[in-house]
Amino acid sequence: MDEAVFVTQMLQAAKQELRLAAKATRKQAAAADRAAGPMAAKAVSDLFLAELRPEPGSIVAGYWPMGDEMDPRPLLQNLASLGCSLALPALQGAEKPLLFRAWAPGEPLFPAAFGTEEPDAAQPLRTPLILLVPLLAFDAQGYRLGYGGGFYDRSLAQLRPKGDTLAVGLAFSAQQVERVPRDGNDQRLDWLVTENGVIRP
Repeated sequence: MDEAVFVTQMLQAAKQELRLAAKATRKQAAAADRAAGPMAAKAVSDLFLAELRPEPGSIVAGYWPMGDEMDPRPLLQNLASLGCSLALPALQGAEKPLLFRAWAPGEPLFPAAFGTEEPDAAQPLRTPLILLVPLLAFDAQGYRLGYGGGFYDRSLAQLRPKGDTLAVGLAFSAQQVERVPRDGNDQRLDWLVTENGVIRP
């Protein structure tokens, strides 16, 4: 077997093993948060805005939470109140970067692939200054483990040469691991915000 192929297969196996463990860890963290309040999403919003208060008109792309993902909606609502222009991701197909369509709290969303929801396809496209990113696991170096589709890595690879896009992962603190398996295609996050604080790799 070609050495490069072997290394790639080993990396993918390591990522898949970590995904299984990370899903269980995140599920436990989300359940504990729900039982306690929930308070984590509000804490993430407060900590984010204590560190960074975007100027009115700044374009921030969030995500619509699925399952046990850290809920960005309190932060998005607060950003909208500050006058930021919001967007949500839209899929344009496998092996392609995400699009980001304009959206505001209260506007309808429509079912899309992988159980996600997206703004209306007629909504204009936006280029985010700040990109909020969901994840399964992260490490102190700023690397994240996603679901394996590579959508955010491709999106950041496309966005970063065009400007100073700030990529911010939102997560429960329990999702931190010692090291996320990675290769040259994995994009590093600039910040991570959990209910316990802000990490700047």
